[in-house]
Amino acid sequence: MAVSVLQLVELALHGAAFLCGIVCASALTVAQGEFGGWCILYGTVSWNGTALVPKSFSHISLCYFVSAVSVVVALYCFSSLLYGIYSCCTNESQWDRTWLSITLVVAFIILFFLLIAACILRVGMDALCTSIMQTKSLSSCQDAEHKPWVSYSPTRFYSNLYSAQASAWVNMFLWCLLTTRLLVQRRREGPLPLLRHNDPEWSAETEAIFGGRPIQP
Repeated sequence: MAVSVLQLVELALHGAAFLCGIVCASALTVAQGEFGGWCILYGTVSWNGTALVPKSFSHISLCYFVSAVSVVVALYCFSSLLYGIYSCCTNESQWDRTWLSITLVVAFIILFFLLIAACILRVGMDALCTSIMQTKSLSSCQDAEHKPWVSYSPTRFYSNLYSAQASAWVNMFLWCLLTTRLLVQRRREGPLPLLRHNDPEWSAETEAIFGGRPIQP
């Protein structure tokens, strides 16, 4: 059983992307749990003199969307990882032209949704931190973890949101590498060559359709 370096690299990328998806979804879910299940992204906060007061939250479906994208991509990566290991063990060819084209389309779709999810996390977290900093009671957004909150006790919300955001961007970078790998493989396959009259395949095809040449007496 011979396993190429490219196959090992591809397995490692799928494994790393799977972990990033799980970390992103888990960290965002924990951050939601600290605010009673509400989505704190794009939220606004005020200071009442003794504690931070959440004034508004985003719709909960926004965080669910980011988590769903991360989980679905993680499951796809896990399936691809298992299939890659199976292909290495059985020494089967992992790609044919049809499967390669389908996988390439799926990779572009995954990249599109990962970009949306990463941008939501980045912009949503920046909006939240801007609102916290405008209270003039903190020197940094992370300091809000050590301040009292009205009705909530978010002790690690900033760390969890930062982990979710970092995992999302790393995941997107990994999928850029995977997509590049697929594009190189697709280019290497090239178009199917056309049969010429002097090719053996051409003769076999024409004989099968029109019959063999008549026997000369």
